[in-house]
Amino acid sequence: MFKAEVNSISEINHIASLFIKAHPADRIFAFYGSMGAGKTTFIKALCEEIQVLDYVTSPTFSLINEYQTENKGTIYHFDFYRIKNLSEAYDFGYEDYFYSNSYCFIEWPELIESLLPAITVKVRISEAENGSRIIESL
Repeated sequence: MFKAEVNSISEINHIASLFIKAHPADRIFAFYGSMGAGKTTFIKALCEEIQVLDYVTSPTFSLINEYQTENKGTIYHFDFYRIKNLSEAYDFGYEDYFYSNSYCFIEWPELIESLLPAITVKVRISEAENGSRIIESL
């Protein structure tokens, strides 16, 4: 379990570092939160902490982006916001990614919930009344 409050964007990389350290063996993360909660922003920070060599962007239209790292291999970043049905996930071979032992960061996992492996770490990002973000693994 992990829980942290992000009060400022300047704290995000520190929180990302703590998050990675709290999940040393985990590789599949499903990020839940409303539009604008900060899912992509936090995933960018996680990628920076894992030393991604590529520019990290939201894969909203492509469904998946692949990033290379200095020494941790490939990271897969998914965004299922625009998926219409599960067959789209089957069509691009989600199993090859989810069972690759590579980092998988999944936005909008609600739309493919039944396909998530049992070892998936569910992460909720919510906005507090004061505007800060609460990040917690469940």
